[in-house]
Amino acid sequence: MPEVRLVDDNGAQLGVMPTREALRIAQERELDLIEVAPNSTPPVCRIMDYGKYRYEQRKRDRESAKKTKQGELRMITSSPRIHDHDFNVKLKLLRKFLSEGNKVKLTIRFRSRELSHREIGERLLSRFAEATVDQASVERGPVTEGRMMSLILVPKR
Repeated sequence: MPEVRLVDDNGAQLGVMPTREALRIAQERELDLIEVAPNSTPPVCRIMDYGKYRYEQRKRDRESAKKTKQGELRMITSSPRIHDHDFNVKLKLLRKFLSEGNKVKLTIRFRSRELSHREIGERLLSRFAEATVDQASVERGPVTEGRMMSLILVPKR
């Protein structure tokens, strides 16, 4: 690139000049020459302290990350032999977690011979999913992991 449009550290336009001249001006001011718009004609370069720029950029990124709330993954565990009252208690907890904006992992833990009747666990998980269809959607369907079967629900926006 033989010529560049130069902008100084205060944002003032210094005009179009040869690249070597722009680099010399940046070195005189003990700053860096950074290309900010390579696709324009001629390319736009800026004189700035790159280390300071990177530091401030990371600082802005951290601040914006603090403001955005990441939904946590909350867990609710049960056994496949659950009665209606226990189901309703866990459903109430599930709805609370979803209303707070959290993902919820429902886990069914099988013991001994219960393992041979996985369809009971699948029915229970689908019952939870159907009961919260107005509030959540299924991110990951019923998956068996050893002696446990789990389902992940995410809140609808």
